[in-house]
Amino acid sequence: NLKTPAILLNMNALKNNIKVYQEMCNENNKELWPMIKTHKSKELMKMQLEAGATGALCGTLDECEMCCDISLDECEMCCDMGMKKIMYAYPVASKESIERVIELTKKSDFIIRLDNLCGAEMINESAEKAGVIVSYTIIVDSGLHRFGVPVEKVVEFADELKKMKNLKLRGLSSHPGHVYAATCEAEIQKYVEDECNTLAEAKKLMTEAGYELEYITSGSTPTFAEAVKDKNINVLHPGNYVFLDSIQLSIKKAEIKDCALTVYATVISHPSEDLFICDAGAKCLGLDQGAHGNSSIVGFGTVINHPELVVAGLSEEVGKLHVHGKTDLKVGDKIEIIPNHSCSTANLCSFYTVVENEEVVRSIPVDVRGNSFKRIIYL
Repeated sequence: NLKTPAILLNMNALKNNIKVYQEMCNENNKELWPMIKTHKSKELMKMQLEAGATGALCGTLDECEMCCDISLDECEMCCDMGMKKIMYAYPVASKESIERVIELTKKSDFIIRLDNLCGAEMINESAEKAGVIVSYTIIVDSGLHRFGVPVEKVVEFADELKKMKNLKLRGLSSHPGHVYAATCEAEIQKYVEDECNTLAEAKKLMTEAGYELEYITSGSTPTFAEAVKDKNINVLHPGNYVFLDSIQLSIKKAEIKDCALTVYATVISHPSEDLFICDAGAKCLGLDQGAHGNSSIVGFGTVINHPELVVAGLSEEVGKLHVHGKTDLKVGDKIEIIPNHSCSTANLCSFYTVVENEEVVRSIPVDVRGNSFKRIIYL
């Protein structure tokens, strides 16, 4: 009886995913600081904390502020639940963002990541004026070639940052995001080696240069199961693991039963024998076909219990379902689609419709989607 399209959250699968990844961290004596840009939800963050996570990695400053939580009472509640650290995944360089970093530093054990001197100098200058010390980790490039300094230059970079008295080095961080170029499970190992070997070398060089490193942090969902065993990495940052999706299916890091986030849609048209149209389009499923558009991703999602269907195209509000072989599908039927990239789908909705044991039980808000705090700047 649900109106469609709807973004469904399978609570049984979600709880199991959180439990499985937390247990792997516990077994290997590692801390889990999940990347919360996947779900952007305070309630889901609390579930991760209750399971044993001791910090969070954030993709936006809005998310950082949600973790710190603006309200003192809520912030204290988060600390009671185990929220010890808040890390922001990227450098900042605008006056407005630096001001937010300063405020976050005042309210929490906040750690930013740095990979360039210009931004670091700007933060240091503002921190000096505010009378605070901003903690940071150095981003080391382990192969993604997005953020990060090359491993051979990490000591040189650290030496320059050491001159900035209002910045405090806490460790090293990386993200092996290039693993999403993998087209099968067998290819993942080389990305694990990139991740672990790069950080091991960076740690060795920094230690030999006299630096003390509190944290070596890294992570992605595909590399997690092996990286969590690494002797150098002590904090892991998977994000997608809570939901999983068709990309994870394609590299055998999930099964359909593990995928907690789905799009519920109605078949609304049958214009030709091999084509159906459903009422879920790009505004639900997103247009993501993998960060690197690799050949293991076919279409724009996986239709559960209908292997003969391919989500071959998306308009904003509708999707094209191409039929390959025989199907019993008809107009009026409801279907469930696992999106290619669940993080994108989560960012496109305002709430999750929670399903538990096949029953719709409630909804959970997506608290920090976009500029959720609606700051108004008057010029």
